Amino acid sequence: MAVSQVIPGLFLCFAAMVLLIFVSVSVPTWDRVSFLNVGIGANQLRYGVFGFTGSKTQIGYLFTDDRINTGILHNLTKTLILHPIAAALAGLAFLFGLCGAGYHRSGTILMTLLSGLALLATLVAWVIDMALFGIARHRYREDGIPAQYGNANWLTLGALVALMLGFCASACGVFGRYSPRRRDPVY
Repeated sequence: MAVSQVIPGLFLCFAAMVLLIFVSVSVPTWDRVSFLNVGIGANQLRYGVFGFTGSKTQIGYLFTDDRINTGILHNLTKTLILHPIAAALAGLAFLFGLCGAGYHRSGTILMTLLSGLALLATLVAWVIDMALFGIARHRYREDGIPAQYGNANWLTLGALVALMLGFCASACGVFGRYSPRRRDPVY
């Protein structure tokens, strides 16, 4: 028997998973989604989770400006792997939410726990995104090169908000009614 209290949390976890998947396949895989856009026009350089425009796909990369290539910032690019991890956690929360909506309360409880973990991973990823690409953006602008945030930062923020609301909705969904009402026997 489906529990209607679980449906909002289920939808929000699914939305967050989709947003985080979009972020995870950013530049160099998909050129439409990036964290930082540097330059103007055809020579614009875009940075993503696994690299930048024209680079090979890898975990952790160096920026094209030598002033930005510090050990700390290079290691922070390795932490961008949190985006696909958060997407996987949100996906698992969605799958357990399906079980909770259709079968048993334990699925909803696991959905709440996994959406909470996905929320923490996404929060850490978003803070790192803003710090890492904020520093890079500032240094590019100091050199007179136009740099602006890309849409992946805001997609991650949208996923963060969706997971926050999804966690609250799934926590409330745990208290829904899972068994049919007991009817008095008719004689």
